[in-house]
Amino acid sequence: MKVFLTILTLIIVLMVIKNNIIPKNLGVKDGKLAKMPSSPNAVSSQTDIEDKKVEPLKFNGDLEETKTKIINVINNYEGTKIIKNEKNYIYVVFTTGGMKFKDDVEFYFDENSKLIHFRSASRVGYSDMGLNKKRFNEIQKYYYEI
Repeated sequence: MKVFLTILTLIIVLMVIKNNIIPKNLGVKDGKLAKMPSSPNAVSSQTDIEDKKVEPLKFNGDLEETKTKIINVINNYEGTKIIKNEKNYIYVVFTTGGMKFKDDVEFYFDENSKLIHFRSASRVGYSDMGLNKKRFNEIQKYYYEI
C-alpha cells in the first residue's frame, strides 16, 4: 500500500509540473500551427487526421474586426488567459474548472485566405473526452453569432 501511494503521489506531482509548462512547439511556422500529438486530446484546422480535424473559421470583416470578435468570444469563457496577441496570432490558455487542467489554444489569422486556423491541445492526460472539439464548436458558434 505504501508503494502504491508513493507511485500515485509521484504521478500527481509529475502531472502538476507538466500542466504548468508551456509547450515549446507553439506558434506559427511557415503558415502552420504545430502538428497534432499522438494522443486524441487535440484538434486543429491544419491536420489531415480525420478525428482531430476541424474547419477553419472565415474572416468576419477585416483582420482587426475579426480578431476583436475572436477576443470577445475568448473573454466570454471563464478560466482564460491571453498569453500572446500578435498581428496574425493569438495564443490563449484555457484552464478547466474542477481539476485546473490547462489547454493551449491558438488562432492563426491567415490574411491571404481570409481564414482563421485553430489548434487546441491538452497539456496532460491522454483523452480529453471530446473537450477540445466541443470548445471549438462553441467558439465557432459564438463567433458566427456576433
